[in-house]
Amino acid sequence: MAPGADGRVSVLREPGPALARFVAERAAAGSGRFALGVSGGSLVELLALHLPPAVGSCPAAPARWLLAFCDERLVPPEHPDSTAGAYEARLLPRLPGPGPRVLAPNPGLSPAAAAADYAAKLRQAFPGEDVPVFDLLLLGVGPDGHTCSLFPGHPLLQEQEAIVAAITDSPKPPPERITFTLPVLNAAKAVVFVATGEGKAAVVKRILEGDEENPLPAARVRPHSGQLCWVLDEAAAKELTIPVENSIL
Repeated sequence: MAPGADGRVSVLREPGPALARFVAERAAAGSGRFALGVSGGSLVELLALHLPPAVGSCPAAPARWLLAFCDERLVPPEHPDSTAGAYEARLLPRLPGPGPRVLAPNPGLSPAAAAADYAAKLRQAFPGEDVPVFDLLLLGVGPDGHTCSLFPGHPLLQEQEAIVAAITDSPKPPPERITFTLPVLNAAKAVVFVATGEGKAAVVKRILEGDEENPLPAARVRPHSGQLCWVLDEAAAKELTIPVENSIL
């Protein structure tokens, strides 16, 4: 995927504060609900550190937010691998109250039942929409090019009907997860990928400058009518030769 018309690439020395300002200002831009979907991993700490002060400095009342999780490992909330548990413990208590409405999967169910239950919650939260349209999705990317729990070569990359899918054979533990599918990712009004560290440099170059017949999962995220932005630190961007920007906004 070559960016250009398909997306912006922003390289920042410290992505956290700028990303948090972008989220807060995006949330404050409208008067209605702000639907935000987040991934886990390093994004949790980044948002926990920088989003509360950014929200506090502009009228981005979290009470208007719907917060959902783009994928989840089916482990108890107190488990260190739980995405919802990490946000509940590290980010939500730091946001000004009242806090957002949180849409979380039920990790006590089987993978298939958890996917169906979460899909039903999404359909209830997005009535009248065949595919939920989020205002903003914040995604990560693994060194192998996976995003959410969509992994290279996995059959779920071909899923076009379900909005949430179960995975029982994740190549990265734990094996049982649920995940948004590509139709949901590509329906969003805005998608921001965040990648930091030298360990992501090779895959970032492959996604942003490659033109592969069988693209990596993250390269398949190209919102149909929304915005796409990659936010990188200098280490993750070190192998890029394409033009980049130094601002998200």
